[in-house]
Amino acid sequence: MNHNDTPQAIERGKTALGIEFGSTRIKAVLIGEDHTLLASGSYEWENRYEKGVWTYRLEDVWTGLQESYRKLSREVLEKYNTPLRTIGVIGLSGMMHGYLAFDQEGNLLAPFRTWRNTITGPAAEQLTDLFQFNIPQRWSIAHLYQALLNRESHVKAIHYQTTLAGYVHWKLTGQKVMGVGEASGMFPIDSQTNDYDKRLLELFNKQLAVEKLSWQLQDILPHVLVAGESAGVLTEAGVKLLDSTGQLKAGIPLCPPEGDAGTGMVATNSVAERTGNVSAGTSVFAMIVLEKALSKVYPEIDLVTTPSGKPVAMVHSNNCTSDLNAWVELFHEFTQVLGVDVNQSRLFEVLYQQALTGDADADAGGLLAYNYFSGEHITHMEEGRPLFVRTPESRFTLANFMRVHLFSSLGALKLGLDILFEQEKVKIDQILGHGGFFKTKEVGQKIMAAAMNVPVSVLETAGEGCAWGIALLASYMLHRAKNEPLEAYLANKVFAGENSATLAPEPRDVAGFTTFMERYKKGLVIERAAVDGLQP
Repeated sequence: MNHNDTPQAIERGKTALGIEFGSTRIKAVLIGEDHTLLASGSYEWENRYEKGVWTYRLEDVWTGLQESYRKLSREVLEKYNTPLRTIGVIGLSGMMHGYLAFDQEGNLLAPFRTWRNTITGPAAEQLTDLFQFNIPQRWSIAHLYQALLNRESHVKAIHYQTTLAGYVHWKLTGQKVMGVGEASGMFPIDSQTNDYDKRLLELFNKQLAVEKLSWQLQDILPHVLVAGESAGVLTEAGVKLLDSTGQLKAGIPLCPPEGDAGTGMVATNSVAERTGNVSAGTSVFAMIVLEKALSKVYPEIDLVTTPSGKPVAMVHSNNCTSDLNAWVELFHEFTQVLGVDVNQSRLFEVLYQQALTGDADADAGGLLAYNYFSGEHITHMEEGRPLFVRTPESRFTLANFMRVHLFSSLGALKLGLDILFEQEKVKIDQILGHGGFFKTKEVGQKIMAAAMNVPVSVLETAGEGCAWGIALLASYMLHRAKNEPLEAYLANKVFAGENSATLAPEPRDVAGFTTFMERYKKGLVIERAAVDGLQP
């Protein structure tokens, strides 16, 4: 879009607003009809560990939403001398899974339980056995069933259960709906109908009948929509929740709310078969769009969908960069004690780059680390204990220290990916990376290529992340041609001519990561002992 034309486009609502509720940041982006970024705003937030539960307070949801929107609208005014009074379309994205349950009056019945919790082991195991379909601990249905197994009194009063994105969408529009990709992290989806699997609903309802509850599962779940379908409009009440100034007009259409997995796929143009992407930040997950069903159920592999309903194999690790970030913060504190003024972004860059220097051994010099801030289902750890371990013979250098923590960020993910690539022989044509792990040029990309042993690409636009992804889904709803598939819209109208940087795996790095993983698997007994022996 020509910069001179932008003010008029903003005034006429030729824009799309995407808002993402990420694990550490709420971000809003405004894009034009050509899908380029016009303005953005963000708000930093963090989960809390309260009474044994990882949670966010709902008042922080609304504070963060308003603050990120306020910053975005201020940037619009400053850059284009145009107040933001209308928008063409809005989309909402959020962390998938978790548990948000409400009564008939819309009151929250229990603190928000996020994806990060590993407190639903019995429920996940029983449902996986009942359905013969893997139900991970973080899925919404696992949280609901665990509450039932725990005999939590609030269960009988549930009138609506949703996710974070679904909750915000409901409050802005009054509509209890959800995109199919997000819904596939609540309950298994039948990709033939793009709706909840009816056979599995019946199986679950038989379990509910024993409890003599007044509702059935389909009564309390959001209605499922696919990409491109209308999901309601911004109400007057919704305007007050979004724009504290009240100058935004009601009536703006919204697309179906989607989870960060789906919007990450969209942001990396990875919604077609044989494509995949890796999102790496607080958590890390790989999404591979499948050509055919897997041969059997794997507890390490989730089966979800793209925003248009295509089946996807998802490998999700609860932990990625949190421990690495903590170490960098420690180094930052050390520079402050020395009286040296080093920008934190620069410190990240310098330390990350150490992992690729000639002083770094391919296998990280015999060092070992576990980045488990929280429990890790892939390795069967119900709680987290970050660890750094070495022997007297290990080569303890800064380069190896940074390399082992980058390796560790992908350790659990690697165990799940080995199932797809080695046991199921899944084929992919491309892997695209996005998230904070890839922010320092080439470093995260090289480490990921070594872990996956496939070329890894990073798009120039990938830094905009899931907020941009949901803005694209909103634009697709508004501007798609009749019967135009999402993958065609993205390939032809969004990513045509898009620049990307691709790095192939280097044999030395692949061999080094393989050696590290052998050490990682053997050392899990150390992590197990730490979980059992170190109680908070």
